Amino acid sequence: MSYLSSREIDGLNVDQRKSRLVELREEMLQLRAQQALGGSSSDSGSYKATRRSIARLLSKMNEDSKE
Repeated sequence: MSYLSSREIDGLNVDQRKSRLVELREEMLQLRAQQALGGSSSDSGSYKATRRSIARLLSKMNEDSKE
């Protein structure tokens, strides 16, 4: 669930984007906690993918708000 493509973001409305952002931030919090506690490194790419998905989502939201 952590990866969110640009096409998926374009298909979401404003409320869906906000709720998805909350979900991604919660997931990021869990990943940070797991990493701090020395959790499993089997899913190390999910941290990076979640972070990039959040950035992609915020960029699109800011772009839409300027229009």
